[in-house]
Amino acid sequence: MATWTVGQVADLFGVTVRTLHHYDEIGLLVPSERSRAGYRLYTDEDLQRLQQVVVYRRLELPLDEIATLLDGGEGAAEHLRRQRATVMSRLDELHELVVAIDRALEREMSNQPATPEDLKELFGDGFRDEYQQEAQERWGETDAWKQSASRTKGYALADWEQVKAEMDAVNAAFVAGLTSGQPATSEVAMDAAERHRRHIQDRFYDLSHDFHRGLADMYVSDPRFAKTYDDLAPGLAAYVHDAIHANADRHSAGG
Repeated sequence: MATWTVGQVADLFGVTVRTLHHYDEIGLLVPSERSRAGYRLYTDEDLQRLQQVVVYRRLELPLDEIATLLDGGEGAAEHLRRQRATVMSRLDELHELVVAIDRALEREMSNQPATPEDLKELFGDGFRDEYQQEAQERWGETDAWKQSASRTKGYALADWEQVKAEMDAVNAAFVAGLTSGQPATSEVAMDAAERHRRHIQDRFYDLSHDFHRGLADMYVSDPRFAKTYDDLAPGLAAYVHDAIHANADRHSAGG
């Protein structure tokens, strides 16, 4: 009958010699044989019992409970079924834990300021580096730029997604007015222009109607702005320009 020394068993199962001595002392795993010199020797049956101990320890069962299980007269197959059931239960717990961690991580990430890469992915060419640099060179010293930078520095990706959704809704209102034949001086067009102004004011910086006129002029004078609008619908840049001016006139006349 083959036997193994304490050192050999420790190497084979990845446990320490001290652990095996402890198992011997508490009666959990007592070597069945001794050498002529009195050293512990483990048999095949001892190794089978140790294998069960190792599995149960990995399942974090206390040693006294392991001893009760192993000495209860159950066969190896029953132990395997018990261990499998315990592992499956632990897998369910771990899956729930992973889901909880993922949700916590998602909440944490959603509160982080959006990165330039996030904005490029969300807005496309509108957030190209050279455009942002040019805008800062042109308006970086203005109160509007400083106010916008202060408001948006803490915007998370979810905030920017909402900003884009609002912007898309405003543009859709302009397109609907243009394609339905409503003139730029109509209530529909001017209401869209007012939504446009309020969107900028609420999200970025204070925007008076006169200041809004200046933006409208830039939308047609700067080819890049004009293209952004005209790509949505031919002639939209001029329509937005005229609607903003009409809306500003409406509010000026109203008080």
